[in-house]
Amino acid sequence: MSDLVIVESPAKAKTIQKYLGSGYEVIASMGHIRDLPKSKMGVDKEHDFQPQYTDMKGKEDVIKELKKRAKKCDKIYLATDPDREGEAISWHIAQMLKLDMNENNRVAFNEITKTGVTNGMNDPHKIDIDLVNAQQARRILDRLVGYELSPFLWKKVKRGLSAGRVQSVAVRLVVDRENEIRKFVPKEYWSIDATFTAPSSRRVFDAALVAVDGEKLEIPNQTDADNILKRLENAEYFVKSVKKRVTKKQPSPPFITSTLQQEASKKLSFAAKRTMKAAQELYEGVDVEGVGAVGLITYMRTDSLRISDEAKAAAAQYIETVYGKEYLPPEPRTFKSKSNAQDAHEAIRPSTPDLTPERVKSSLSSDQYRLYKLIWERFIASQMANALLDTVSADIEANGCTFRASGYSVKFDGFMKLYVETSDTDEGSKKMLPELKVDDKLKLKSIAGNQHFTQPPARFTEASLIKALEENGIGRPSTYAPTITTITSRRYVEHEGKALKPTNLGEVITDLMKDHFNKIVDAKFTADMENNLDEVENGSKDWVSTLHEFYDDFSETLKKAEEAMDGKRVKVPDEETDEICELCGKNMVIKYSKYGKFYACPGFPDCRNTKKIVVEADGKCPRCGKRMLLKKSKKGRSFYGCEGYPDCSFMTWNVPTKEECPQCGKNLFTKGGKSGKLVCENEGCGYERELKK
Repeated sequence: MSDLVIVESPAKAKTIQKYLGSGYEVIASMGHIRDLPKSKMGVDKEHDFQPQYTDMKGKEDVIKELKKRAKKCDKIYLATDPDREGEAISWHIAQMLKLDMNENNRVAFNEITKTGVTNGMNDPHKIDIDLVNAQQARRILDRLVGYELSPFLWKKVKRGLSAGRVQSVAVRLVVDRENEIRKFVPKEYWSIDATFTAPSSRRVFDAALVAVDGEKLEIPNQTDADNILKRLENAEYFVKSVKKRVTKKQPSPPFITSTLQQEASKKLSFAAKRTMKAAQELYEGVDVEGVGAVGLITYMRTDSLRISDEAKAAAAQYIETVYGKEYLPPEPRTFKSKSNAQDAHEAIRPSTPDLTPERVKSSLSSDQYRLYKLIWERFIASQMANALLDTVSADIEANGCTFRASGYSVKFDGFMKLYVETSDTDEGSKKMLPELKVDDKLKLKSIAGNQHFTQPPARFTEASLIKALEENGIGRPSTYAPTITTITSRRYVEHEGKALKPTNLGEVITDLMKDHFNKIVDAKFTADMENNLDEVENGSKDWVSTLHEFYDDFSETLKKAEEAMDGKRVKVPDEETDEICELCGKNMVIKYSKYGKFYACPGFPDCRNTKKIVVEADGKCPRCGKRMLLKKSKKGRSFYGCEGYPDCSFMTWNVPTKEECPQCGKNLFTKGGKSGKLVCENEGCGYERELKK
């Protein structure tokens, strides 16, 4: 007989089985096996919110197999993910199998490597009931809000709507930002920009006016700009001061969940859900050629920046071997986590730094490879020496007007040899100034006043919304991606390019919630609730009293809202378009079906005209010359097809452009994103070239 180890997924089971060997049998529960019932509340509010768990539909065979295997083994180990959700899955399995709750049968793996699995199996412990209660409290909270608030929305807005604690706050953030943009009034301002030639090298450089008569200035209109330009007519320009210094630039810390999702969005254009899917696969284990099944990264749901001493040592050895000792900092780096971080896990890092991205590339899918490369490079760079930058700032004087020019060059690249964070790339646009000396007379090549307008705040992207949720203490590492998926799938928020824009439905729901359930959509209240759940997790707060504190007030608020809205109903305005109904002449509106958006006539039921929404892309079909249209596959992936389908069946995953092929004159297509190439898809042509960096 062998010991039984229960995990969530088959991939994880396969990897762990490799390390444990023949004395163990590793099987997967396929996630949760029990939950609150879908058909009813499933929470006894009269008896301290006792949950009424039931076996999940579709899991009958899994449960039967778990019970069968459990009867044949000597000992059972519960090895689900090391977080609240994983602890709850282990607890449910233990309840189902009638295991002793005082037995040390819970094991956790921060990384699924031989070392990680061995350490985990050598340190079994009891199921952490505080962790379980924190998960139960969150699940019950969400059930109470969903099952009591959703019917209110059905009656007052329309059927099929749902409400949730964290998702409602996320939608409010997007709606509030949209309102800021609408209210924004652009303010005119001017800049005066000049181009000079250096006397020693004849090199040209740019400078901008920063002060007049020693006072920092704002130029509100063209008249003021013209007056300054008139003052500078025939003026002589000389270098008043030159400041040179060496600045140190430190590397960014390794990823936590939120920063991984943000950087993957910026650098890889990954949605949060896509990022977490690839990260889960990398954690659970991949068959690497020449190595076998191995978990390539540590646990990916974490807000801790802690790094083990072993990982630091492995990174240092790699850096010294590949880049040289000068690329190591004086001592290994440590990074401070935020005050409310859960320190159970390390930061996200490669479990085996020696497994470089190039070494494992052939064994990974495209998404897995790109994300692993991002995680690996960020971690190794975090343990490298500072970059040293030579910065120069020169003030140029003319008739009481001060211009400033600045630039930098890399003196020592340090960590920048391997990795540069997205926000740092802007520095690359700064140019190094030519050699300048105090009192150098400069030749003015050009000067002009340029009109500008202040810009409204940008709409949220997935990356910036995750950052806002984290900064406001809303949700936790495991909730960011599901929250965004929920608010977009329920059509409260939609993507417009990379930006997130509230729908009319999202705005109506948010306004209604602000009027009657302000606490639910209040960021501070939601953050305080997250802190309460954290206190339940660390054993300093009772989960039942936490639920009472929330529900007693919520129940009264719901009752008052029902009374205030008695007999009232809120209409969601249709989104009118410029598309004209050819049957009755009305402006068509946008409607939704399970297949997505479509145009519909607002004259329904008298006029039942509908149309597909066609998104035209750049370029023409290389086969027949008709328009190229943006389309969606059944799995939701974007592709481009000819509008002449089915007569012309041309389609491509590559992005059409307006640029014409120099060989055949057909439009070129972009392959492989920003770092890819331009290709001609005209059969028999074969032209291609690298994109300019």
